[in-house]
Amino acid sequence: MSRAAGGLARRRTRWAVLALVVAAALAVRVPGRWFETVDYLLFLHPWYEHIATHGGFHALADTGFADYNVPYLYLLAVLTHLPAVPPLLGIKAVSVGFELLLAFFVYRITGLRHPGRPGLPVLAVALTLLLPSVVVNGAWWAQSDAVFAAFVLGAVYHVLRQRPWWACTFFGLALAFKLQAVFAFPFLLVMLLLGRVPWRALLAVPAVYLALDLPALLLGHEPVALFTVYARQTTTYGGLTLNAPSVYQLLPDPADPDLARRLGILATAGVVLTLASLGVFCRRGLDTMYSGGSERHLTGRHVLLTATVSVLVTPFLLPAMHDRYFYLADVFTLLAAFELPRRLCCLPVLLQLASFGSDLIYLRHPWAAPNPMPQMAGYAAAVALALAVLLRTTAGEFRTERTRRTERTRRTRPTGAPERPRTAEPRTVTGPSRSPRRTVSARPPGRP
Repeated sequence: MSRAAGGLARRRTRWAVLALVVAAALAVRVPGRWFETVDYLLFLHPWYEHIATHGGFHALADTGFADYNVPYLYLLAVLTHLPAVPPLLGIKAVSVGFELLLAFFVYRITGLRHPGRPGLPVLAVALTLLLPSVVVNGAWWAQSDAVFAAFVLGAVYHVLRQRPWWACTFFGLALAFKLQAVFAFPFLLVMLLLGRVPWRALLAVPAVYLALDLPALLLGHEPVALFTVYARQTTTYGGLTLNAPSVYQLLPDPADPDLARRLGILATAGVVLTLASLGVFCRRGLDTMYSGGSERHLTGRHVLLTATVSVLVTPFLLPAMHDRYFYLADVFTLLAAFELPRRLCCLPVLLQLASFGSDLIYLRHPWAAPNPMPQMAGYAAAVALALAVLLRTTAGEFRTERTRRTERTRRTRPTGAPERPRTAEPRTVTGPSRSPRRTVSARPPGRP
């Protein structure tokens, strides 16, 4: 068999395995197709009925009946024009469709990071689609966290491919669908400060957001109400945590919850500024030792680990988080485990223990008050342990890269030669009395 024929056979085998993986993932979702949750009964189904009885898309001229931004409501409006599809199945089908898009970007990112191992992307897709927290989110819960998560994965993929405008476009798509996209904004800030994403590319984020809101504006929606939907969301829930395995599960109940919420937001902002400071430090340190911009020294591993830190630390520290808000961290910790399997293989296990465990509490006791189970403190401790391992590993990777480049520079320098500065000014050399003054450029040590 020729090399070309062998390569074609391997690709066909890989696609056949992927098809089987997708079929198995859809099969495990079938039992939950008729499961109705409180969120569906109190929110999603009434929204669907309101849109269906008020003219379909014309109902989106006033979205006061819902607390989601209009891009997701567009999808519900499309479903109202498909009367043969029951609303419960249609809503869940939308979520499952975006889960497949999420798996596509997992495949692309894993393939990009492991180009010589074609089996790893297939395994990553299988594990992603079969993560318990991913399976129950759409197929049982009828939630749409896969929508914004898929776009965040797409943004990170384009950062890895060094396509900053596409990356910011996907960030804009994620933010337009759900406010939880802000979990990835610390990552975006670090990429900006390290020069991996130029500041002007940020223009794509509001441009995409406004473009998706434009149809509702053309239908007559009041602009202020449309653009402040996320501000209203932040005041809907007043608790420090709503079954989320966050840091507040490890703390005693505060005497002043409002003050605790404000302090939690300030603490999260402090973490974001710390990440930004680390980015500035890396840039200045690498620029001092090496020529060229620091973005040249930011590896794909650094990008992936920084994104994982961002989507894990933000919901862990922010107050008023829901149980399913670690959905994005569930996927990124799996990608991080593929990146560094020996050191980070425990991350997806710990996250599933906490995230899926929290989901089960809601699915089993949907009408109970928040945090009805004592094991929530244990779930929060599991997330804290995962975060500690991730932070230590990420910091070690940045230090290792710096040490590796320092050693490489020393090996290329002759013994006893002075250290070469990053830039050298021309020096003036005076010859014998008969020779005129001449100016020569400084040469790197060890070169003739």
